[in-house]
Amino acid sequence: MKLIMFSKMLKEKSVPELVDVAREWGLDGWDLCVRPDYAVSPDNAAEELPKAVALFRENGLDIPMVTGNFDLLTPDHPTAEPILSAMDKADVRHIKLGYFKINPDDGDYMTEVANVRNALEQWLPLARKYGVKVCYHTHSNRCMGLNGASMAHLVEGFDPALIGAYMDPAHLAIEGEEIALALNMVKAHLSLIATKDILLTRVERNGHGAVEKSWVVAGDGVVDWTNVFESLQAIGYDGPISVHCEFKVPDEEFIPAVKREIAFFRQFVPAGN
Repeated sequence: MKLIMFSKMLKEKSVPELVDVAREWGLDGWDLCVRPDYAVSPDNAAEELPKAVALFRENGLDIPMVTGNFDLLTPDHPTAEPILSAMDKADVRHIKLGYFKINPDDGDYMTEVANVRNALEQWLPLARKYGVKVCYHTHSNRCMGLNGASMAHLVEGFDPALIGAYMDPAHLAIEGEEIALALNMVKAHLSLIATKDILLTRVERNGHGAVEKSWVVAGDGVVDWTNVFESLQAIGYDGPISVHCEFKVPDEEFIPAVKREIAFFRQFVPAGN
């Protein structure tokens, strides 16, 4: 496993600066955000992504995955083929899509399953052409694929070399199953793991209980990380672990908190693993 970090928070950093930051923070590389106005963007990816990956690998680091824009859902998106083509040139083999939403007030779940599966099927020609696995992320709050069972509905039957499941234990803590069961449901397609922590607190509402959700630093939430990594080890997972750092702290405390977050997960993902 490689411990990487989602570069969304470092929009202003150049590629050489990202190399320096990865070294300073003890990362193995980046989950590279390829979006407008980032160092590597859809407009310059054809040239800049291969150069970025080469620089990282020259420095003993890696970019094993790319995250596209939030609206990258189908292969007719104008950035889809340019990004996948650049990824092939750079030898980066995983891309994360955006999110398909569902509104239970006016949507039908199984109809939306069919719609998402149709979208994933449309990705297959580009995925084959460029040798890139198209991955969909577990996300709470009325997203399709919000837990292991829903993710299995979306990816089951697709070639695991082309379509992948990107699982997120914190979102599973909100909407999902125990981690071992969730992983079992999608293990043939399991390709990426995201890490962040969530605190679920009982609050009083309307004369009874309700849940308040807060993103917190790793170890302060409800995710049993020992169980998560034991479950991953049990199924032989050896892919990227992407640290997301979605907690809220004062600006002056953010970078120290990020470094502590990386150190927390490094205890489960030894360097050089």
